[in-house]
Amino acid sequence: MDKQIIDQFIKNAIAEDLGDGDHTSLSTIPANAQGKAKLLIKEDGIVAGVELALQIFSHIDPRLEIEVFINDGAAVKYGDIVLTVSGSTHSILLAERLVLNCMQRMSGIATKTNQVVALLGNYKTKLLDTRKTTPGLRYLEKWAVRIGGGVNHRIGLYDMILIKDNHVDYAGGITNAINSANQYLKDKNKDLDIEIEVRNLSELNEVLQSGNVNRIMLDNFTFDNLKQAVKLIDGKYITEASGGITEENVAEYAACGVDFISMGALTHSVKSLDMSLKAF
Repeated sequence: MDKQIIDQFIKNAIAEDLGDGDHTSLSTIPANAQGKAKLLIKEDGIVAGVELALQIFSHIDPRLEIEVFINDGAAVKYGDIVLTVSGSTHSILLAERLVLNCMQRMSGIATKTNQVVALLGNYKTKLLDTRKTTPGLRYLEKWAVRIGGGVNHRIGLYDMILIKDNHVDYAGGITNAINSANQYLKDKNKDLDIEIEVRNLSELNEVLQSGNVNRIMLDNFTFDNLKQAVKLIDGKYITEASGGITEENVAEYAACGVDFISMGALTHSVKSLDMSLKAF
């Protein structure tokens, strides 16, 4: 966990929610009221965001007492209690929605990731996320992917060179794009992996002739062409399949022998896991 990123996220999220005060709580509950609440699971899945919840509670009120019963990555079922929190009622109520919003979203991602990873159990292929994340929540969403058993692709535009179709077209072709990327890294004295996306076997052959990349993304390939592509690459480069991959066909893609499969759906269209924070 990158505490600097998390602290800034929590600070911004609280400011967004609190404004000039929680007037509902201030107007109905005595300032010194004490209470307890339990985080209750209302849907089977994989829990994620427990560690984040502890940071949120601590940021809002270090005096809150938390007892954790279920940790990140564990399978949960309806009725399970993940944690209890006790202390200032006002602090618990301020933390409630932020904790739930984060944990529900993260748990939904972890659950979906875990389901897909299970489908890859018989293959060497690893599951990757993408940059198709919610602005401002990328760190949390990619954290949830890891909790669910997946692997993070690049975090952003800064930690890998990924030459996609638009870059190739704007650069004047595959060879130009690869040569320019390598020259850029040399000029800037940067050590970044280079991945290039190819759309067909013809583009793949051009990449193989050029070389000087670390990973090849095989985008929207048919199964027959994907198998042929993996054979042509012959272990010289890391391979990644992408485009049109779903739970229904992910195992068939893995059977083609690729090293990685990337799925934007892990983060861009996942359903949150239902849970609540209930007073007791």
